[in-house]
Amino acid sequence: MWHRPQLMIVVADLLLLAAAAALLVAGALWATRLPLFPLREAVVVSDLHELQRKDIERALAGLLRGNFFSVNLDTLRQSLEKLPWVRHAELRRRWPAGIEISIEEHRPAAYWGENAGQLVNTYGEVFSAAYLGDDVLPVLAGPAGTSAEALRRYGEFTRQLAPTGHRLAALTVSPRLAWQVRLDDGLLVDLGREQAKAPIAQRLARFVDNYAMLHTAHRGTPVAVDMRYPNGFALRYASSAGNESRGRE
Repeated sequence: MWHRPQLMIVVADLLLLAAAAALLVAGALWATRLPLFPLREAVVVSDLHELQRKDIERALAGLLRGNFFSVNLDTLRQSLEKLPWVRHAELRRRWPAGIEISIEEHRPAAYWGENAGQLVNTYGEVFSAAYLGDDVLPVLAGPAGTSAEALRRYGEFTRQLAPTGHRLAALTVSPRLAWQVRLDDGLLVDLGREQAKAPIAQRLARFVDNYAMLHTAHRGTPVAVDMRYPNGFALRYASSAGNESRGRE
């Protein structure tokens, strides 16, 4: 190689480039540790509804270490996403000394089950939080993994029940996937399981069609309606819980 000047020149150039690159990397690492790039602010750019800014400050306390370049955004994101009302968080560096925080909150659509503090968001996901809002939320209940389907059914049943003038207050799906709804006046409607020959939507439509008649029956207002019959229904009254009155179309 010593007798080949051109090869020596190429090798020397490569060594110089490697040295320059190493110096640049070292310089960049050194610069990020200088007190010239301190973090001065963390700005939340999302509108907050349930989440409090003090909760965000508490979640980030002690984690804003380093400077603009060295602060670990992923660690900050994970800490924020542990907060009860945070569904998703994104963080970006904002030159020259800030962090921009974008937060997607859970939007509560219903309570879930009988356990206090469990809610269902608009995606059908169950999360734990204390809801203090003014909206009256329905109660959905069912086996694990059925929350999204329960929320979808809630929307369908609500639209079907609109002509009755009553709100769907609670909806339950059993482990065998049988559906039961309770109206805001306390009336329980047993819809049973989905069947090809007698779909639940058809059974609920039959209930709506006969709803006015239920309140004019001579025995008074029933406490429960069993719609699992193919062409009729059964009524249960509070005065004689063991007796049923059956109606047919």
